[in-house]
Amino acid sequence: MAKTKVLIVEDDARIAALLKSYLEADGFLAPIMTESDKVASQVRLSPPHLILLDIMLPGKDGLAVFREIKSFSDIPIIFITARAQEVDRLLGFELGADDYVCKPFTPREVVARVKAVLRRAYPEPVEETFTVGPIYLDSARHVVRINSADVHLTPIQFELLKCLMTQPGVVFTRNDLILKIQGYNFDGYNRTIDTHIKNLRRKLKPYFPEQEVLRSIYGIGYSFMIQETEGPFP
Repeated sequence: MAKTKVLIVEDDARIAALLKSYLEADGFLAPIMTESDKVASQVRLSPPHLILLDIMLPGKDGLAVFREIKSFSDIPIIFITARAQEVDRLLGFELGADDYVCKPFTPREVVARVKAVLRRAYPEPVEETFTVGPIYLDSARHVVRINSADVHLTPIQFELLKCLMTQPGVVFTRNDLILKIQGYNFDGYNRTIDTHIKNLRRKLKPYFPEQEVLRSIYGIGYSFMIQETEGPFP
């Protein structure tokens, strides 16, 4: 069975070597790249299963590399950076990052996050489908359709929608949602869940222009509710 490949894009040789050592000890292939301008072409040539991407790279920074890769691939990407400000974390998630690790970190924490993101991005096939109103969700095939139209969601957006669809009308706290989609929690993440919800709302809005499918419950969290309406959907 082929090993799972995690590409490390990091110009700090010490950090890159440490991550490589821990990932390989856990059974991953972990090649290292330091030249940011060559990352996208290498990903096209030999796609990894996941990328650990430092933001503060010399030359083309990690955000530019991220945008370049996402223009042709849905490979999950975890940002690694010394920028610990909340605005930087939110920017990473706004772009569609799957997770965000701030330096200093423990290598074991990074490996745990890698595993969590891989579980979301490459889930074991489960025969589980949900239909609420015009929304159909198929867990095994990672498909979401609204009145037969395919809706493209990131792995986090998919898991959020699935979680909320399982219990329409039930209010989930931010921590509830984090634990269900991440499998763990960490300081500062409860604010970034808002960003994922906002991005998911944006993708659902064209199909429900007259209602808020994902409702904010002030001071608590979010709930999912669809009001039956007449008329066609896009």
